[in-house]
Amino acid sequence: MSTHLAPTAAQGASLTLAELANEYFAQYAGRDDSRPHRLAWWIARLGERPAISITDDDVFAALEELAATPARRYAGRDVDGKKIFRARPDRRSNSTINRYHVALAALYSWAIKRRRLPKGAKNPCSEIERHKEPEGVVRFLSDAERERLLEACKASKWRRLYLLVLMGITSGARRGELMALRWHDIDLERACAYVATTKNGDRRVLPLTPVVIEELKNKYVYLSGKEVASGSPLVFFSPAKPSVPFNFEQAWCIARKEARLANFRFHDLRHTCASYLAQNGASLLEIADVMGHRQLTMTKRYAHLTTSSKASLVNRILGGIQ
Repeated sequence: MSTHLAPTAAQGASLTLAELANEYFAQYAGRDDSRPHRLAWWIARLGERPAISITDDDVFAALEELAATPARRYAGRDVDGKKIFRARPDRRSNSTINRYHVALAALYSWAIKRRRLPKGAKNPCSEIERHKEPEGVVRFLSDAERERLLEACKASKWRRLYLLVLMGITSGARRGELMALRWHDIDLERACAYVATTKNGDRRVLPLTPVVIEELKNKYVYLSGKEVASGSPLVFFSPAKPSVPFNFEQAWCIARKEARLANFRFHDLRHTCASYLAQNGASLLEIADVMGHRQLTMTKRYAHLTTSSKASLVNRILGGIQ
């Protein structure tokens, strides 16, 4: 149980945005590793001000500034597992701006629910309209592309790349969920892996296919909840620093090039999983369950791939009506 008490009017009025963010992250259990970076951006601009004094005009002006500044691109991780970013000539997308908006809105929602701000406090993000985002393009692997990619992964100098990519395709897990997997999260007898806290803050169970289980059993020394050979609790650990996940960006880029894949990101392995499910008769509810979607709006991007299965279902059940 939290030891925080509801603030007095004076305490709530003086609590700065930076102090509020520190409290928030002290209890944060989500796995959205971009949230600290995005809230740090807000703190750099408004952190010294009392959180209660920040208005929707302040938020709007900051987001306009963000939209006008050059974007940055993700360039992998350093040896300590920290993200590396490089400057890009273009501006940030509407989707990116919305993520900054969501990060601040989540902080205020938490603060209001936990009574960390005075009674009647408003979320300054609630009156800000989200930027319109384009319809996401679903890029998934064809059968030939999948075969080429998996063969390239098997030939990789990083011997775990095949397992990582195979799990991405067959479980629909996010990159961060896979890289955070520990040996004690894996239950080989029940053929599943437990992700205690996902990006959405929910507990999730990842299915493990027979091939994945064989990879875990035969290629890696597994005993009593850890890999004995490395002594690391992580499945995909860094050889240079076993306590952190491996930066596999270079190995992934080489495999992707060898497989002749154009415009394909690691995240598209997740789209591949959902697309395969949709094409083979899974309902949107079933796909949402596998993918860990909270809302069906996220899953509907795969709806067009279920057309044939819908037709089969309707004809089977209702086709005889005259």
